[in-house]
Amino acid sequence: MRTRRISTATSLAVLFSSVVLVGGAANPAAADSSKVLPATSVGDIVTDGVHKRVFISDPTGGQVIVADYDGAVLATVPSLPGVTGLDLSADSGTLYAAVPGADAIVTIDTAALTESARYDTGSGTGPKYPALAGGKLWFGYGSAGAGQIGSLDLTGAEPVVNLGQETDGTWYAAPTLASTPGAPGVLAAGIEGRSPVELATYDVASGTATRTASTRTDGSNLGDLALTPDGTQVVVASGAPYKHQAYRTSDLTPADAYTSNAYPNAVDIAPDGTVAAGIFGWYDPDVYVYKQGATTTTPVRTYEFPNTGDNSGSDTLDPAGLAWAPDTSRLFAVTVNSRGVHSLRVLTDPNRSVTTVTVSAPPKATRGKKVMVTGKAVSNVPFAAGATATVTRIDLESPTGKVLPPVELKPDGAFHFVDTPPAGSTVTYKVSYAGDAAHSPGSGSGKVTVSRAATSLTLNRNKGLYAYGTDVSFTAHLGTTYKNRAVELWVDPFGADKPKKLVKTGTVDSKGNLSTTVDMTRDTTVTAVFKGDGRYAPRTVTSTAYAKVSVSTSISKQYKNVKIGSTTYAYFHKTTNPVFTTKMTYYKGRSHLLSLELYYAGKWYDAGSQYFGLGPAGSIVTLEGEHETGYRMRVRASYVNDASGDNVNSTTHGAWKYFYFTK
Repeated sequence: MRTRRISTATSLAVLFSSVVLVGGAANPAAADSSKVLPATSVGDIVTDGVHKRVFISDPTGGQVIVADYDGAVLATVPSLPGVTGLDLSADSGTLYAAVPGADAIVTIDTAALTESARYDTGSGTGPKYPALAGGKLWFGYGSAGAGQIGSLDLTGAEPVVNLGQETDGTWYAAPTLASTPGAPGVLAAGIEGRSPVELATYDVASGTATRTASTRTDGSNLGDLALTPDGTQVVVASGAPYKHQAYRTSDLTPADAYTSNAYPNAVDIAPDGTVAAGIFGWYDPDVYVYKQGATTTTPVRTYEFPNTGDNSGSDTLDPAGLAWAPDTSRLFAVTVNSRGVHSLRVLTDPNRSVTTVTVSAPPKATRGKKVMVTGKAVSNVPFAAGATATVTRIDLESPTGKVLPPVELKPDGAFHFVDTPPAGSTVTYKVSYAGDAAHSPGSGSGKVTVSRAATSLTLNRNKGLYAYGTDVSFTAHLGTTYKNRAVELWVDPFGADKPKKLVKTGTVDSKGNLSTTVDMTRDTTVTAVFKGDGRYAPRTVTSTAYAKVSVSTSISKQYKNVKIGSTTYAYFHKTTNPVFTTKMTYYKGRSHLLSLELYYAGKWYDAGSQYFGLGPAGSIVTLEGEHETGYRMRVRASYVNDASGDNVNSTTHGAWKYFYFTK
């Protein structure tokens, strides 16, 4: 086990005062879930695999926060002023917390989530960083210029605290300590924020701390350190260089280097050796996961945190804010945004490389002909020999998908296959890799437009003209198709107040026909739609038929009606003004044209015309003025498309009405 530390504001200020931040492209992978923590600061994070809990210290708040594996806060343990480093007993029954504000090591019952004991380390010691090793709890303590290492032995009848275990001098401040169950006699130490980075290793198997190696590295601003499970290496996160450097614990010479990015600030190593390397990065991936012993230049996967604050950069990882679940099923990360809000992020499936699959198909193909589909499964970890991916074809014949023979992945993840699409239209080929111990599942798809034959579809009555209110039957005729024999009939009367409406959907009869009847009160467009099937393309046809208006004109105020030949005339005294009443199909804003003609020398001549507004009940027009006698006249009302104020009907002329003036 190893203990973390809280980074000081001063060390961060020193680091960032000498560098220029350069943004990079964001990695698409992101944290899987997140819960806000009731914390004002973060000192350390450890996981309890037995109870499936996460413990986070809050030095400023003087508390330890307890969350479950989903990130939900379960409890807080208060009254721990300045609590910083945490470590967990081998049986997960006891959490050890260094509480500098109380000069004590405090134990917390991990089942009851309450303080169980408090061990005094001495006035002014200010212990911060505990680590279990060699049968004792070791801790870094001391003030600036007087850092030391102490131990707490709880194996006897009474607890025993031994201070001053560093016999080769003192540390600049309380050192951060790291240990691991796989090498119980090894202890590693370093000072947070120091430049250059100072490291030391100790043999504590005898119960005392014997320094085995020490060094000053080329790094600056130490942020975190962790031992590999076998204790042979210590991995360091420091603000510079921009990688997570590993050193051999035997002599602290450089070993592996995990290529991450600018400003490393956290590291944790899982029991299986998987390394989680974290950085302070606004515009770069925040966490890099590496397999121990594998290539250290390419991470298994990365995580980029979202932006929940107010600035342009993403949330950042808290210093020493990473902790593995012991079974490596989850990686926990504590982050902070620009508003100072801390969150616990649960990163699931962290030790498997992300798999992305691209699929490429030709843009067009002929139904019934072979199609070559290519693609590639891409991962940071090579695929095993013989790895295969599932292929699914989705088309009109198989809308939920038809599984095709699996395709084998080449060593670089490339693949290809040939298929003969039985159906036309858009055909989707989905290629899916199920995942394995080293790879997460991944899938991709490609689309190809497959040709279909054309079919005939006709609709009668186009350009027909009908009297107002005539019931007209429109019949669609569908030609040869494969399986689909359904047709939709839509009716769209002219005018914005009557929207297009689906009036009938059905299978055509044995002759290929489907009909609907329309009451022709307006010009109307009827649309027939065949949606296509696996072998025949969709088709749409329209038929626009026209409807006249209903119009009539009557004359009143005459003193008699007289037939001249076969035509009836209304007779008026020349001092009487005729009244013309027009009834016409009403439409908002509609006018009608009233036309007069005069008969002279065997021929009718235009005597004037004028538009008059039309109300729901029609219109009444009086012919005024001095009326000449001895002339036959006639009048009619007309609806003129567009000129009458709308275009929902076709031009319609009413019947002529005849009249005559006498003395």
